[in-house]
Amino acid sequence: MTGAEPLSPEPPSPEPPSPGRPVAPAGRAVVFVADEQDAHPVDLARWARLAEHALAVEGARDGELSLLFVDETAIADLNARFMAATGATDVLAFPIDDIGIDTGRAPDGGTDGPDRPDVHPGDLPTLLGDVVICPAVAARNAPDHAGTYDDEIALLVVHGVLHVLGHDHAEADETERMQGRERAILTSFAAAETRSDDDGSTP
Repeated sequence: MTGAEPLSPEPPSPEPPSPGRPVAPAGRAVVFVADEQDAHPVDLARWARLAEHALAVEGARDGELSLLFVDETAIADLNARFMAATGATDVLAFPIDDIGIDTGRAPDGGTDGPDRPDVHPGDLPTLLGDVVICPAVAARNAPDHAGTYDDEIALLVVHGVLHVLGHDHAEADETERMQGRERAILTSFAAAETRSDDDGSTP
């Protein structure tokens, strides 16, 4: 589980948003999610809700996060390019601090994100960062880690979001604090999902 920080270009001057661009509700961060692999099923709506829940619990009230699910080849390439590491890993996080991007986004530099329409730079919200998860590695690690595939993906989503928001686990006290936040977020999300199932609403 790894975090990385890309270089930060100068933010563009703000301009009115163009029609058709999704806008997050006031006081709420929005999560853009995409599945770019076919080795394992991914419940995009559920994991987007979890990422949004984690952002809200941690006080991120504005901005946009990208949550991408990729295959082993793609994440190994990112791991080599941005972390100078070899092989596929389970999750990578790329924080972006309070900027609007007009020259491409790390780690997928050169685009506005997968499957996004062309937009004017002034339309872009504050980008919190990218979380990239490899379901194939998650499935392989799950029996010795979180237990089930779904539990492993849930942990990786929260772990990645926390990295984007500045948490780390380089030291023992940081690890303990981060793991505590992970448990708290996962527990509160499970409770929210149960309530929504009971009353038919979305958490």
